[in-house]
Amino acid sequence: MSFLLTCPHCGTREVTDFGFGGEVSSRPKERPTARELNTYAYFRRNVAGVQREWWVHRSGCGAWFLAERDTRTNEVLWTATPDDAPERSASSAEGTP
Repeated sequence: MSFLLTCPHCGTREVTDFGFGGEVSSRPKERPTARELNTYAYFRRNVAGVQREWWVHRSGCGAWFLAERDTRTNEVLWTATPDDAPERSASSAEGTP
């Protein structure tokens, strides 16, 4: 299913102009154990609903940005640079990228 995504720098484009960078997840501690590092690298929540994700405008400016998207409908709630992204609510906080 195709949808539109808005680059914070270039504006709205087809999703095919972008590369998916995965859902935002918490980075491990300074010196993670092998298990913590493996979990960070390979396991995702993959929710059926709203999740915060990384995207890159590969066919445009090349900038990385955040988007909050409903994975059931592909409705994009917002996009923003990491510095301009809305704060996460305590109930949905996974951590910072």
